[in-house]
Amino acid sequence: MNSSDSRHEHDPLADRTGYDEDFLGPTVPLALPARTSVETVILPYTHFTVVFRPDRRLAASTAVCIEGRELLDDVPRDDVWAYDPRLPREQQAGDDVYRDNSLDRGHLVRRLDPVWGAAAVAGRANEDTFYFTNAAPQADVFNQGKQVWQGLENHLLDHAAAFDRKLVVLTGPVLQDSDPPYRGIQVPLRFWKVAAFMQDGALAATAYVLDQSPDLSRDADRALAGAPSGAPPPLGPFRTYQVPVSDVAEIAELELGPLPDVDLMPLLRAPEERWRRLESYEDIAMTD
Repeated sequence: MNSSDSRHEHDPLADRTGYDEDFLGPTVPLALPARTSVETVILPYTHFTVVFRPDRRLAASTAVCIEGRELLDDVPRDDVWAYDPRLPREQQAGDDVYRDNSLDRGHLVRRLDPVWGAAAVAGRANEDTFYFTNAAPQADVFNQGKQVWQGLENHLLDHAAAFDRKLVVLTGPVLQDSDPPYRGIQVPLRFWKVAAFMQDGALAATAYVLDQSPDLSRDADRALAGAPSGAPPPLGPFRTYQVPVSDVAEIAELELGPLPDVDLMPLLRAPEERWRRLESYEDIAMTD
């Protein structure tokens, strides 16, 4: 048994209560597949929940409650990843996917987001983010697009501070049949994030997409087809966009409850104007 397993050997996670859909006041439900034929397993953790797709060995979506006033930033990380004991290991994308390659274990629920409350609870939330069920393969290259993506929650919390320090973030990969295969999984080329918060006493939301598909200056299909045998797909630089919430629901084939109707991004008709490339946080539209 390796070190990534022993820590949780006797912990069935039975006491985890997970994401609170009424955390903001108005109900924000979990993002569930729009097609009833897609089977999922609901996995509650500390302050967040993973909606897991065993057929893809990855999450379909995640949802986390963030209490800005109680966030702890001094909880150390140990980077020890574990299999969730509530699922068979063969259903999880584990060490075999990430070993000896250029892929990162990309946190879906960001490590710091559920780390709030009493020290013991915050510490448990920190550990819970290191289950493989909360990871998806991402390119290891760090660039401005990835920096914007990873800092979105901080920026949104700063914005929400003028109204209410609570924030709900739904995140997941865009799981498509055309995703390139690698070591028994299919690697998602895009990820989505929807933030919900209270603004002027009403529910509001914004949505984002991270694209790690091969460089758009090349033909993506040819680039993927030309990947060396046994190597991960040639993922491109991260590109981060603000997009309509309804577009996330469409491309990820998920039900997003009331959030498309409270989107703060103006819905433009022209497709080329619907997705706004983010170079910095100043590019984010936060007024309807």
